[in-house]
Amino acid sequence: MAETVVVRDGLAVLVRPIVPEDKTILRAGFERLSPESRYRRFFAPMERLRDSDLAYLTEVDHRDHEALIAINPENGGAIGVARYVRGADPDEAEVAVVVGDPWHGLGVASALLERLVERAREEGIEHFVALVMSDNDEALELFRHVAPDGSRLRRSASGHTEILVDLPEPGLLSPSRLGRLLRAAARGTVTINPWHLLRERIARRRGSGVP
Repeated sequence: MAETVVVRDGLAVLVRPIVPEDKTILRAGFERLSPESRYRRFFAPMERLRDSDLAYLTEVDHRDHEALIAINPENGGAIGVARYVRGADPDEAEVAVVVGDPWHGLGVASALLERLVERAREEGIEHFVALVMSDNDEALELFRHVAPDGSRLRRSASGHTEILVDLPEPGLLSPSRLGRLLRAAARGTVTINPWHLLRERIARRRGSGVP
């Protein structure tokens, strides 16, 4: 369901589930990201999203794979996206969030994530998993400072480090340590769940290979 949310500076954004028809505005939003933001999110100097990438990002089942998009009502452009992809354990889901450079620090990430946590709880998910590359000391150091009780580090099958974090209670994301970690990821301060690894997870969910 679409919802208009007013964030900092009086900016009103429309938050709604992503749909396949969002491919065009998602591509345009990606092209507006700075080269540094693209690299941090995708771990590659990507110049554009492939058609297959856009299909993975927009053709979701809204159950095991949910994605919420923030739209600028003034021009219909994409401001940010938050998503989860359920893992092999049905109680867990990998989480990712990205917000366009001009809207960092306005509360867009929090608005998206609060609603994503609510959707995750509705679908029986209890933990978010943030996967970081094994040499991502920046993210690991942040985790050590903000990790809430019950969180833990573990090694993934791919040899990277996974941060397992309990979902906060409704209304408590913003002051929670999970909120701080995910907002840092949205700003590009740290990188969690890089796209090529998340894409593999989505492909496994669909029961197909990665093109």
